[in-house]
Amino acid sequence: MTKIQSIQAFPLQYPEPHDYGNQRHVTLVRIETADGAVGWGECISQFPESAVAVKTIVEKGYAPLLLGEDPIDVERLWRTMLGRVWWYGPQGVAGFAISAVDTALWDLRGKLLGQSVCRLLGQIHKRVLVMASIHLETENLDGMLKEFSSFYQEGYQLVKGGWGKTPATAFGLNRKRDLELARRIREVIGEDTKLVFDILGARVKWNVQEAIQWTRALEEHRLHWIEEPLPPHDLKAHAQLRQAVATRVGTGEQEWTPEAYRRVIAAGAVDVVQMDPGRCLGITGCRKVIELIELENLSFSMHSWSSAINTAASLHLMASSSHVEAMDFKPHESPMQHELVSDPWIQKDGWLDVREAPGLGITVNEKVVQKYLMA
Repeated sequence: MTKIQSIQAFPLQYPEPHDYGNQRHVTLVRIETADGAVGWGECISQFPESAVAVKTIVEKGYAPLLLGEDPIDVERLWRTMLGRVWWYGPQGVAGFAISAVDTALWDLRGKLLGQSVCRLLGQIHKRVLVMASIHLETENLDGMLKEFSSFYQEGYQLVKGGWGKTPATAFGLNRKRDLELARRIREVIGEDTKLVFDILGARVKWNVQEAIQWTRALEEHRLHWIEEPLPPHDLKAHAQLRQAVATRVGTGEQEWTPEAYRRVIAAGAVDVVQMDPGRCLGITGCRKVIELIELENLSFSMHSWSSAINTAASLHLMASSSHVEAMDFKPHESPMQHELVSDPWIQKDGWLDVREAPGLGITVNEKVVQKYLMA
């Protein structure tokens, strides 16, 4: 039996083309066994201070618990990490850290057993649907129409836009402008391409009446679902919105734990549950949420808008469930998708093929890790 020999965390900073070149952050985790096998994980730590804090939690908090342990026993180690955070809770930085370590353990487990992660989870699909997902530049109508037209030409079957270049220009703040944008996007993507708008309810702050009015106004553009239309903590408002509109409601991106998702589902607040393995306690945490979704006959989408490691983890989770919708996918080249790994994910007609390679099915370039490492 091989044992865990080292656990390292790497906070990275990189320019994100899909966020107008702004600096974004992820934290990677590398786990190596005594016989040299390596697994990689990631969390979407987002800000510089949280990225650095994750490194501390991983290396000072979790590593002493996991060194010398059997990496095959992933769920026991996941529970060991949760047991460590009883005082400060499995959210925030601790949740990020568990997410990254857990994903690395799954990658490692698959490599040691010679199986892909989705085979270990119980593979159903050989490919999964992805949606071209971008931040809208709401004051640049011509530019946005060119973007969405290009997605249509590239074969995407599902497209998503939301947020804005600045908080003041976010989609959902200017009704006349945004409804015109929605109308024109529908024109360029055709009748059959599915469309999602991401409202970022935590900042836009619609009340229930506004959410109902906006969602009904958007119905003629046939949204596949409307995402985070209300502040995420207001589950009662989400349930009221669901009862009042025909469009499906998506939320959950800002939750952390299976227990939190159970509350969202029990409140009747969601049709399409959103989760991110780089935040929701890793592959193990997401799999527990998927089981809840399947029991309630809901569906889910994966918020995977960071690195190719997160894309891989999301793909394997999607490939193991019959209740999946799609996954966010960056439609243009970016450092964390195309530099970080030697075998980046390439969509074809809106699909990603599930790789049969052991583990997550990606090869991390460690020189690139060093290139973007925070000082």
